[in-house]
Amino acid sequence: MTRMRWDSMRVSPEGDIATPADALFARPAVVRTFDSPQFAGMTFYEVHAKSILNRVPAVSRVPFEWTINPYRGCSHACRYCFARNTHTYLDLGAGLDFDTKVVVKVNAPDLLRRELARGSWKGEPVAMGTNVDCYQRAEGRYRLMPGIIRALTEHANPFSILTKGSLILRDLDLLVGASRVTDVSTAVSVGFVDQTLWREVEPGTPNPLKRLEVCRTLNNAGVRCGVLMAPILPGLTDSPEQLAATVGAIAATGAVYVTPIVLHLRPGAREWFMSWLSATHPELAPKYRQLYGKSSYAPKSYQDDVCAQVRELASAAGIGKPRSNDRTPSNKGHRQPASQPAVEAQQLSLLA
Repeated sequence: MTRMRWDSMRVSPEGDIATPADALFARPAVVRTFDSPQFAGMTFYEVHAKSILNRVPAVSRVPFEWTINPYRGCSHACRYCFARNTHTYLDLGAGLDFDTKVVVKVNAPDLLRRELARGSWKGEPVAMGTNVDCYQRAEGRYRLMPGIIRALTEHANPFSILTKGSLILRDLDLLVGASRVTDVSTAVSVGFVDQTLWREVEPGTPNPLKRLEVCRTLNNAGVRCGVLMAPILPGLTDSPEQLAATVGAIAATGAVYVTPIVLHLRPGAREWFMSWLSATHPELAPKYRQLYGKSSYAPKSYQDDVCAQVRELASAAGIGKPRSNDRTPSNKGHRQPASQPAVEAQQLSLLA
């Protein structure tokens, strides 16, 4: 067992909690690195979480109340990731630390089974991928999601997954099985299909075209999948030609919906993204300071214009229209399947 920075801030002799890590984790972390190209430069903090079903604060105003996040930090290394600042709660940095120091809740599947079995649990829908990607590279080693999906399936508990990873297809059979007994919704995140920009802005993710193939495969298997077209980057991916190219690629997958979201920059993400932008696209820095100078969000008029373009393109491309090979799962869970607007609202909220 290796001590980590949190340990110097652990419970005091008087019993006071001095760091959020004490409230989150039942045991000190075991720190591991692996000598393989896949995990080069990565550090994993293996911890035992105290809870895994997380209630969303009411002030968040999102259309779901519960989430599961088996990881903290993310090797996708997206420059704009809104979750970056959450790493600072653990005395880690929102920049490179977030990309390379990943907390792994190794007891997540067993803990979930116990929590789902409680008499107080009412079988409410659970959202995954709402903070960091549950199918990032670490999942290839730790394999937490199969146990999580099995636990949810055993309790016929509805759930949704949002991912930028292709590893979700490893669990396709489990997802198909789950969709036979409860409401399962999935979405992939693809904001643009520009290959050069992808390597600059999302260096740890699968190719966006690969992600769209994931969407096609899920839909063909009867697991309904849409696309969160996010983020749309002002001055980089928002031209009519770029929007048309992205929507066209999404339409070709049979996506059941597309939800456009313009970039927003929260503290932590703002500093990391603007540092990259100033170094690689300095001509755009004044534009971004104007758009985001007073808020984490671009002006509503700009957002409305871009999103209207996407919706018009999506309608023309037939996204969301029934397909001849659509399959409807039996949905024997605690709730009826969510309506399509509700599903879109859930995915939209993930970046709100």
